[in-house]
Amino acid sequence: MMEALLEDETAAGASAGTEEEEPKASDEAVRFMSSVEPAELLQCVFPDSLVTVSEGGRHLGKFTVTVEFARRVQQACVLLHAQSQGAIDDSPCGTTVTAYLTTDLEVLEEDYHEYVKLEGHSLDKRCHMVQRDGQIVIDKVTTVGEETKKESVSYPMSVLRGLVTEGSNLLLMRLIALRKKMPEHMTFISFDQGLHVIHTTFSELGLKELEVGGESVEVFGVERIVHSVEDSPTTWQCYFLADGHLASRVQVGSPVTMRLLQLPSQLEKGFEKVPLVWEEDMQMHSQFVDRKEELKADHASYLRQHPEIRALISDFLQFLLLKKPEDTFQFAREYFLPFASRPPEQSSENTL
Repeated sequence: MMEALLEDETAAGASAGTEEEEPKASDEAVRFMSSVEPAELLQCVFPDSLVTVSEGGRHLGKFTVTVEFARRVQQACVLLHAQSQGAIDDSPCGTTVTAYLTTDLEVLEEDYHEYVKLEGHSLDKRCHMVQRDGQIVIDKVTTVGEETKKESVSYPMSVLRGLVTEGSNLLLMRLIALRKKMPEHMTFISFDQGLHVIHTTFSELGLKELEVGGESVEVFGVERIVHSVEDSPTTWQCYFLADGHLASRVQVGSPVTMRLLQLPSQLEKGFEKVPLVWEEDMQMHSQFVDRKEELKADHASYLRQHPEIRALISDFLQFLLLKKPEDTFQFAREYFLPFASRPPEQSSENTL
């Protein structure tokens, strides 16, 4: 039964053109996204670092978020990187999200990776979405143990107004917290685990007092409910400081809470740098691939313009293999010495 469910490719090239009407974002949600000003985004450019704590107060891991301005394919955008690392019953687990967003929070590209390393039963989920030719194309790979399930789906951007993803929702909540108010009926759309378009709602939790770093501070709460076609809704509650820093984050019903241990003012002496595995960072990996291809093309062009290089190296290698000298460096020096434009004595004098 399990083998029948885990097809090599499901929903390949599927689109949103079904008979049932797709969920839509509310007018209030769409207006909120389009109302974001550059000055507001500038206030959101800072890092957050929280500690994951159990009900008994045990530190289980950490949660970090960074927001910065960047460029993607020559387009100015906002780059958000979030990472959660910890352990469940001493089994390593984590989530990484890297998202490129426009200034009105539209997703250009996003990479999501989640893993749980259980003994004999590991889970790995990877989901990549990219905006291409007027559509959002999503590819998802889920590996449970040795079984792998691949899914692919695409939706036209015209049906995704008010889309909020795992990455963009973190920036959206920062903006809401900085405004310290939000309109009613803030219903956006998102994707559930099955890649269906679903509703996700945001509501205001108001103000309350929270202890951070031994001080009692006022925080502003935002609740996010993520609906699902196949599963029960999940609810997240986040509380923010007046400057937009995340102070607390919890999934309702979970025994684990993410907490800010020190106020930003207490960390002015330096913010802890989070180690980053470049292979899992979409921006760094993209830059590496682009630079690699750029160098390959440049080197190939140079060799085409100077065909004598290949002949020169080929002759040297043939002569080297024929003579098989013990000191290859001295042999190479003597071989290439006649090609020098100036006598060795003159070159030595110039280097002194």
